[in-house]
Amino acid sequence: MPLIPEEPQIHESAQGPRVTPAAGRTAPTPRPVPGPRSAASPRPGHPGPGPARPAPSGQRPAAARKSPQPAPAASSAQGDRPGPQIQLIPAPVSGALDAADEAVDLLLDTDRAPGDVLVLTTGDRHPWAEHELSFGESSYWAQHDAGDDVFHAAASAVDRTATRPVVVVAVNGGSDEAAARALPAAMAKASALLIVCGEPQKINAILGSTAG
Repeated sequence: MPLIPEEPQIHESAQGPRVTPAAGRTAPTPRPVPGPRSAASPRPGHPGPGPARPAPSGQRPAAARKSPQPAPAASSAQGDRPGPQIQLIPAPVSGALDAADEAVDLLLDTDRAPGDVLVLTTGDRHPWAEHELSFGESSYWAQHDAGDDVFHAAASAVDRTATRPVVVVAVNGGSDEAAARALPAAMAKASALLIVCGEPQKINAILGSTAG
């Protein structure tokens, strides 16, 4: 069944995967392309490491926050291992990357380790990935292998990435076929939580086709 958008609450659950939609968001704040930084560089206004990001586009009223609603469980691509919890953050194609950045910020603000998080994009690469790739693929993938910071990659390269507790997918473009391949692959890479940012109808159709 299609989901009614509600505010996401990012947390892990022992009750199996669930899709949690979120409330609408304000217009995204343009992101500058990040400059060189090390994994140990602090995020502005935060003590811990992680890629520098602009502040979220706006604060949502506390009254709009609601408890997550259950949705049909999705099967795991890892045999008998329970699948990850799944959360959906509704966003247009043009806003999916901003929604993914906000989700990562919330994860880090709630004490999730930066190295726990992998971000995948189905369309254009994240500006962080574009910047780091300008120094060469060897340097770029060495940061992935170090596993001590949030890593951004194209969904087409998901097979090269390692499993992480949390995978965030921004459905920010690309073909429907590419998204249909990316989401099950991302689910297999997430050991605890999969967050998908994009158009709910398309995402639910893809996730529904992978269930059961």
